[in-house]
Order: sequence, then structure tokens, then C-alpha cells
Amino acid sequence: MACSKLFLSCLLLQLTFLFLVPEVAHGQGLKVGFYQKTCPNAEAIVKEVMGQVMSVAPSLSGPLLRMHFHDCFVRGCEGSVLLNSPTNQSEKNAIPNFSLRGFQTIDRVKTALEKACPGIVSCADILALVARETVLATGGLSYDVETGRRDGNVSILNEALNDLIPPTTNITILKADFAKRGLSVKDLVVLSGGHTIGTSHCSSFSDRLYNFTGKGDADPTLDSKYIARLKLRCKPNDQTTLVEMDPGSVRTFDIKYFDLIQKRRGLFTSDSALLDDSETKAYLDLQIKTGGSTFFEDFGVSMVKMGRIGVITGTAGEVRKVCSKVN
Repeated sequence: MACSKLFLSCLLLQLTFLFLVPEVAHGQGLKVGFYQKTCPNAEAIVKEVMGQVMSVAPSLSGPLLRMHFHDCFVRGCEGSVLLNSPTNQSEKNAIPNFSLRGFQTIDRVKTALEKACPGIVSCADILALVARETVLATGGLSYDVETGRRDGNVSILNEALNDLIPPTTNITILKADFAKRGLSVKDLVVLSGGHTIGTSHCSSFSDRLYNFTGKGDADPTLDSKYIARLKLRCKPNDQTTLVEMDPGSVRTFDIKYFDLIQKRRGLFTSDSALLDDSETKAYLDLQIKTGGSTFFEDFGVSMVKMGRIGVITGTAGEVRKVCSKVN
């Protein structure tokens, strides 16, 4: 369609077409139902395997959801977080990824898909589909996942160290880091809501308890009673103990974590930072006031947007036979 003239009319026509035909590619070569002809049961297979996994290991829901995040924020959503390195220099060997678990689950899903449709479904798409199933299994709403990603073949430890957003990040850096990936301030607060499921190592927030400004003090923005409770679980320099990010609701996808943030009980500095911006705070207040009236739908929308970051499509990259190593 030539749009050198009447640009606005052409743009409106294209947007109308996208709304009328939602199956078409949504930017960068992704689309809902990408495997409809080549592996029609792909999503059903993922759902079946994940149902089996969640029934016996529900604690994997948080790590498996974060795995998709950690993949997309380094090199884009192309499966590099799954790669092994003979010298332990791949992304999964970076300290921020030590909290990830469930790599065997990804392998299990991949094995089932390879049996049904050899060489068709990428590991990057598996991560996106598995993330959706964890949300659904923990009480969230389902959402359409765009597929069509290809797998990258490079994974570098230092890139994970540099590109993953640390839990100590303030609101200014958070907004900038999300913006450079094409994500809005609303996406920032919505995706932060993913902390409603899962756990964290004490080391990710212990400075807030014992040495916030380097003088052996606690973070004054953190509720003092919550500090006392956390100190019972986390001793100084504790590298192994896990703490629920949403105490009492760790395996349920809900809005209680937003309520904790409002009560100054957000576990990470990056959570508390959501109170430091008028737009993110307004979103928190709205969801708490309305019982999460839009959060569940918003989360699906933001997950789809995140899933578009830096994707490899078409004939670029590869479709790995085994997710932990290049073909």
C-alpha cells in the first residue's frame, strides 16, 4: 500500500485492519496463533504439561514467570536465559538469575513439543506460553500470547548483570529502563504486580534491614513492624533463605502486593519506588480501591508488550532442539 500521499488515511486503514483481523502479525513478525498450521496443538501441549507441573510443584510459578521477564530484558525475548555455558559464563550464571528455577520444566515442555512437532516451536515462545500458564494456574486471567519468536544463540553473563534491573532501583531509573524497551509507566507498575507470586532471597533486600545508607541503619520508608518480622527470617549476609514477596498469598495471583506497597511493606526498593511517582501511585490506589478492577486484564496487555522486546523472527536465529544449547 503506497502511503507517500494521504498518509493519515492509510494509517487509519491499517489500524482498522489490525482491529478487524486480530490474527495478523502484531509488529516484528509475531502473531496470535502462529503455530496454527505447523503445530496446531502447541499451546494445548504447553497447557497440559504445565497443569501437571503446577499440580505437584506450585512453588515454581513465581520463578517461571520471572524467567520470561529475565529473558526479555537481556537481548530481548529470544531464549538466551536458557542457554548453558561450559565455562559458566551464560546469563543463567549471573547472580540476578540465581533466583530462577524451573529450567527442567522448560525442558519438559520442549520435549513434549518436539515429540509432537519436531523443530517447530522455539524455546523463546515456550517461555512466553509458560508464563501465561503460570498466571492462569495461580488465579490470574488468561490472555492471548503472540508467538513466532526464534531463538538466539548468544548468552553472556555480564549482559545479564548490566541489563537486569536490580531490586534497589529508584523510580527515575525504573521509568527510564522500561521506556528504552518500549514499555510505559503503566506497564512498569502493572508488571511489578507480578511480584504477587513467588519468593525472594534475603540478599535482594537485606540492605534495607541492616545497612541502608552504609551506617548500619534500616530503610526509614519501610514499615518498622515489617522490618522486625523480616529480621527474624533474614540474618545479616544470609544468601540462602527465601522470603515470600506477598506473605500469605504467595501462590495466588491477586492485588494484595499492591496493598502491601501502600502500607510501606513492599519488599524491594523498586517496589516502594512505585509510591514516588504520581502515575504509578494513582494506579496502585485505583486497584486497591476497586478490588483490582482492571489489573488482571492490564497484566495480560503488558505481558504481550513485554513479549515483543527485541524478538528474532522470520529466518533469523534458530529453533533449538534442546533449549539449553544451540543447534
